[in-house]
Amino acid sequence: MDGNENGESTGQVKRGLKSRHVSMIALGGSIGTGLFVASGSTISQAGPMGALTAYFFMGLMVYFLMTSLGEMATNMPISGSFAAYSSKYVDPALGFAMGWNYWFNWAITVAVDISTAALVMRFWLPNVPEWIWSSIALVLIFIINALSVRAFGETEFWMSLIKVVTIVIFLAVGCLTIFGIMGGHFIGMRNFTIKQAPFVGGFPAILSVFVVAGFSFQGTELVGITAGESQDPQHSVPKAINEVFWRIILFYILTIFVIGAIIPYTNHALLGSSTTDIAISPFTLVFQRAGLAAAASVMNAVILSSVISSANSGMYASTRMLYSLSNSGYAPKKLGQTASNGIPYYSLLVTTVVSLLTFISSIAGPQLYMWLVAASGLTGFIAWFGIAISHYRFRRAFVKQGHSLSELKYHAKLFPFGPLLCLVLCILVIVGQNPTAFLHFDWKQILVTYISVPLVLVLYFGYKWKNHTKIIPLEKVDVSPSHEEEDLSKLNDQQS
Repeated sequence: MDGNENGESTGQVKRGLKSRHVSMIALGGSIGTGLFVASGSTISQAGPMGALTAYFFMGLMVYFLMTSLGEMATNMPISGSFAAYSSKYVDPALGFAMGWNYWFNWAITVAVDISTAALVMRFWLPNVPEWIWSSIALVLIFIINALSVRAFGETEFWMSLIKVVTIVIFLAVGCLTIFGIMGGHFIGMRNFTIKQAPFVGGFPAILSVFVVAGFSFQGTELVGITAGESQDPQHSVPKAINEVFWRIILFYILTIFVIGAIIPYTNHALLGSSTTDIAISPFTLVFQRAGLAAAASVMNAVILSSVISSANSGMYASTRMLYSLSNSGYAPKKLGQTASNGIPYYSLLVTTVVSLLTFISSIAGPQLYMWLVAASGLTGFIAWFGIAISHYRFRRAFVKQGHSLSELKYHAKLFPFGPLLCLVLCILVIVGQNPTAFLHFDWKQILVTYISVPLVLVLYFGYKWKNHTKIIPLEKVDVSPSHEEEDLSKLNDQQS
């Protein structure tokens, strides 16, 4: 690794993440406020079985997506992998669009999360200005990411563990409450049959819940980002994927079941649980039903750690994506430099500044802030779409060039069904964000909801027009195992 007198390096990030870090980051990335707070609104909209159906199929899709990512990540473990795979297996223009799309998504998400952290703190200290808490959160996250990748891994491990332990306790308390051991009376399954339950609103309601469920699962793809800094990606990535699937299905399905059994879908508090009001979190409602008086304070602390964890992961993911974009020739070379501890500090600084400016805009210009948040709304699903199409072409090119599947260190499940299912469901969820806006020709709502789609298309076709790139023929796709992101820069030069 070449350095200079300032301790800078243009080399690689360091492989400091242990197997337990990768597993817990992949799991923790999928458990956040979407489960702790917004899950109740899915039951109120689609009924308990409607919510269970949506979460099950979305969880299945995420599993196939993870196995697709795992096959590519074990073959080519690099930091900021999504853009790299799109460039190498599809088209450099797609890599450019996917990379900037993903960086933008997480940079904005960091700002949203530090704003949410301030709202959560208001539960305890309502008289302290919110910007103070947001500033403290941003500084804390910056320090964690600036220290080392191991510091990030350890922090995420313990914050993810808090979420996992909370869910385990919740499930235990919930089951005892259903059977009347806690809470004073037997509940059983009667809330699954009241009024229109178990399915409410038919397929349109389930489709709307697909959207919420999809947002809840976003973050699972972080395992692809961590592959480049894992000490043993060929072992840790497949292990994390296999473990995470069963944990996600168990945690999400059982959690929705317990909430649906204890709290009827007609409860007005569930409908409002998409807000940041911790008093009406379905977790808080269940704990209170069981007779636990301190439920609100405990869940507020859990949600605070969850929000900080999300912001921490967002800072890590966006920094590594910017670093990857630089090494791929899509961003200034300076952003690809690393410090002696392996941290791409220029990328970290740029991401922090963008997150800070976005946060400031929430105070100074709420309209601009709303548009920024709206622009990042669908970027997670667009990233999933990019992963699925990259894997589909990677596997087809691998076989077409005469390679045997036994050469791969990890095999994605049920190819080509897996990536094709992901493509279909991603399109379905993206279109299903706000279909009523099209029916009423509400162009403002259409723009607010779908603005990230034209932005990605502008990035893709703009780069394609400027650099005259083409979709790479399958027989010319480079499927060889690689550990160097500089290969992508060479690919760009060839296409240009």
